Amino acid sequence: MLLPGTIRRIVLTGFMGAGKSTVGGLLAQTLGWRFLDSDTVIETRTGMTIARIFEQQGESSFRALETAAIAEVTREEHLILALGGGAVESAPTRQLLAGLDDACIIFLEAPLEVMIARCLAQPGAAERPVLAAADRLPARLASRLPWYREAHLTIATEGSTPSAVVDRILNHLRDCGVTADASQKAVIAE
Repeated sequence: MLLPGTIRRIVLTGFMGAGKSTVGGLLAQTLGWRFLDSDTVIETRTGMTIARIFEQQGESSFRALETAAIAEVTREEHLILALGGGAVESAPTRQLLAGLDDACIIFLEAPLEVMIARCLAQPGAAERPVLAAADRLPARLASRLPWYREAHLTIATEGSTPSAVVDRILNHLRDCGVTADASQKAVIAE
């Protein structure tokens, strides 16, 4: 449950193609905060693509790298963080997210076929390890949904522009009595 108060970081979660990176970048720009994508952080640190890490080290090693990266970057304030779609599969990551102070976790959702179409339209779609096993995507999404739904807010992205989704996020936060840290450029509360 999101309690009224001040937030200093926002974490976006959801399946691949939900709009986390696009919406996160716009939200950060609107608030004057920093935006990070956990997958990009991992790729920068390792010098390898996510697909290469999966291929050479396996998913469990990738999840450990992911948890460590998320733990480190979520120490920052004035941060919008887009998580990889499978980050919630890791119990240590879920515990870390549950323990974040002054943070709002937002689940961006859309129908699976919409998210797959968005992913396939992106450059590098062929490198997404999860897309290689498309027949398993419905089960994978279903297994993650209970964890995604633990977020403070759920925002549907289908049929909305990224700007409209940002507006909906800000309106939901305002309606919940949540304000962004006063030291940032834009203030959510009126």
